[in-house]
Amino acid sequence: GAFIRKFSIDELPQLFNVIKGDMSLVGPRPCLPYEAEMYRRWHKMRFDALPGITGLWQVSGRNRLSFDQMVALDIRYLQNWSLGLDLQIMVKTPYIILFDKAY
Repeated sequence: GAFIRKFSIDELPQLFNVIKGDMSLVGPRPCLPYEAEMYRRWHKMRFDALPGITGLWQVSGRNRLSFDQMVALDIRYLQNWSLGLDLQIMVKTPYIILFDKAY
């Protein structure tokens, strides 16, 4: 269990959601229904894009960030989206998974 979570192997089934078009490779993380009920107005901007398997907050300190910091990074991603930014995030993701001790 710890190995599977440490290396994010438990995220692989989400690839089926990407193939179905319900998710993107890069984007804001999907939230649970009870989390969405607690969102403030500015948090809801996260819903303007498909959720993603990885995103800006995952490569920017994932477990070291507060909820508001995570949402702010997701919104910054949406406001500054580019193919180049997606590529940067996709290149950084494996490195973060393998080598970032706080991941």
